[in-house]
Amino acid sequence: MTTKHFVVSLIQTLESFPVRNLYSTDNVELCAAVNGEGMTLTGRKSAFQFGWSFGSFRRLASCCALFAAVVSGQTTRMPPLTEVSREEGIPVTDPLVIAKCGSCHSRDERGNMQRISWARATPESWQSELKQMSLVNGVSLTPPEARSMVKYLSTKHGLAPEEARPVMYDAERRIYEETVIPNDNLRNTCAKCHAFARVLSWRRSPVDWKQFADSHAARYKIPPNDQAVEFLGTAAPLHTSEWEAWSARARAPNMAGRWLVTASIKGRGDYFGEMQLDRIGDDEFSTRVNLTSVKDGSSILRSGRTTLYGGYAWRGRSSGSKPANSAPDDLSSEMREVLWITPDQSTAEGRWFWGQYQEFGFDVKLRRASSDPTLLVLDRSSLKTGSRSNRIRIRGDNFPAHVTPADVDFGSGVIVRGIVSSGASEVIAEVDVDAGAQPGKRDVAFRRSVKPGAIAIYDRVDYVKVTPESALAAFGDTTHRMGYQQFDAIGYQRGPDGKLHTGDDVELGPVDVAWSMEVFYAAEGGSTDFVGKVSSTGFFTPASDSPNNNFDVWVIATARSEKDKNGKPPVGKSYLVVTVPTYTFGGRQYFRDLDRWIDDGPAPGVEKQR
Repeated sequence: MTTKHFVVSLIQTLESFPVRNLYSTDNVELCAAVNGEGMTLTGRKSAFQFGWSFGSFRRLASCCALFAAVVSGQTTRMPPLTEVSREEGIPVTDPLVIAKCGSCHSRDERGNMQRISWARATPESWQSELKQMSLVNGVSLTPPEARSMVKYLSTKHGLAPEEARPVMYDAERRIYEETVIPNDNLRNTCAKCHAFARVLSWRRSPVDWKQFADSHAARYKIPPNDQAVEFLGTAAPLHTSEWEAWSARARAPNMAGRWLVTASIKGRGDYFGEMQLDRIGDDEFSTRVNLTSVKDGSSILRSGRTTLYGGYAWRGRSSGSKPANSAPDDLSSEMREVLWITPDQSTAEGRWFWGQYQEFGFDVKLRRASSDPTLLVLDRSSLKTGSRSNRIRIRGDNFPAHVTPADVDFGSGVIVRGIVSSGASEVIAEVDVDAGAQPGKRDVAFRRSVKPGAIAIYDRVDYVKVTPESALAAFGDTTHRMGYQQFDAIGYQRGPDGKLHTGDDVELGPVDVAWSMEVFYAAEGGSTDFVGKVSSTGFFTPASDSPNNNFDVWVIATARSEKDKNGKPPVGKSYLVVTVPTYTFGGRQYFRDLDRWIDDGPAPGVEKQR
């Protein structure tokens, strides 16, 4: 879903899809087993307004997805095993799972347990199941028990790495436009209340998909959708070649040691450094990371701990060595970490994120350190044709004491004139670019270490794109913190076809710009402070006093020194919707979660009126 359709989608969703809120009036204390939160799972119910902060409830709502598998027996009788699929199930062998789940999910002579043996899922999905068990069935679990069960289920009844990777954006809390949904029927059934990735985070037998769909339809009072069942039975089956291969080759995670890190964050650019992982338990590690900004050389020290689920799913938390200050984008803030580890355990990538709406985050990549020279990042992303004596800092690891121009390669049309200085983690090279060099991306190599597409050659900046191209921010109130937005202005060259905004355009990296705003339907030239302000670095802060309304805004970036083919400074725009933190419709209150609204139960005063 794009931001442009956000408000319209809200109205359409509420008018056409009578979503029932599973969590609006009753709640329980739960252990967020995946992320290490230390609450106890009990069957005690409490009114939401008395027991949950917005942040806690948002985490619960996002984990307990509306499309999460419903614990059978809540709405219909659980059928005996003789009535369910003849497809071979996955036996349950963990004594704790058997003890905690066996009263509702009977076990046959082969070790198959009802529903559980015919389903596989991500750690977040299994975690939501445990929360459902506690919320509805009153199952009591301590935090260690919950974590142990999620570990087991994510390993023996999980997804293969190849199955999990396409839906990682959901766990990473990214706003992502899903283009893989086959048709509007499936979109309306499976992706109105949550990301379609939430559905594809499960694998089930055809019979179990049908059971799930029927219980889902009964719970949320929606028509059954046989097309969705047929699609999911084919697209997300229980048994796959990926799962069979992974089950045979999976091994215990061996992540301890030194890792090289590259990271980037909007508004601040690239970082590089290293991380030390030390084992502190089964599949659990402590982390210490030291990052350096490529832009200004400032350092970040962070430490935390992580748990690896299923041998490849990194779920952790970390915080800075210094206390976080009041700035919402402070890099010392506590962050959640979600990474996908390659099956050979040599690299990992994902996101570290924080914020009221998880709007702040590092895109992170890890690789095992080795004794070979390793190129990590450059201090610039583009070079202009015909430019001379460009000094480029190459940051990396294990560079040799003596470096020659022959050790460094910037591709055709770029000549390395000399090496200005070198050290174990930095090489400064001086390069010239031929006036007739072909524009486009170049790989940069230091001996055998290659960074693909690391630098772009261009003749002019043809246009500026503001990212994200569409975005959301939110006013705050007495119970909800503001939602902020960081923008970047990225320059582009027209590409080989000579046309703007086509697939072959060349991304050049950040451009120095002046930032401004325009509020839709506001008087031209008037103040926009009643909506918010955008800083000189592209950071948008909503107005402190909420006007109790939504606003559509253009966030505008105007290049300071670059000129397009007409001699004018390129200008880019992003469409920003600044929303209220809660929304009342039809007597119910909704709050925002990423790009959707979550039913928060009856609006204040509604129950009293009844």
